[in-house]
Amino acid sequence: MKKVAFICIHNSCRSQMAEALGKHLAPDVFESYSAGTETKPQINQDAVRIIKQLYGIDMEKTQHSKLIDEVPIPDVAISMGCDVGCPYIGKPFNDNWELPDPTGQSDEHFIATAKEIEKRIMALKAMLT
Repeated sequence: MKKVAFICIHNSCRSQMAEALGKHLAPDVFESYSAGTETKPQINQDAVRIIKQLYGIDMEKTQHSKLIDEVPIPDVAISMGCDVGCPYIGKPFNDNWELPDPTGQSDEHFIATAKEIEKRIMALKAMLT
């Protein structure tokens, strides 16, 4: 089974949402991981709340902020958005989803981000099937 890593700088919001949705929507097609070049003490609480509200997933029970060297070398590496510079992960990124960070924004921004990630997870699932 392919390993897919969702990468952003802090591994606290978009990449965590992608890991959760990948595990939820495509566990039969690929293994989902998220990581960053830095970590935060906890996952973004707005992201946790919105993912739980929309999908019934409690990210805090199954996930935590991780550095890139704490996850397996991925077959597919996806940057969540390199608006502040893409980290080097030991291989080129397969895709850059260029998603704006919703941190500090309204719930509508978090919901839109979650729905966009869901759409892209489903497209990735179809591509890897």
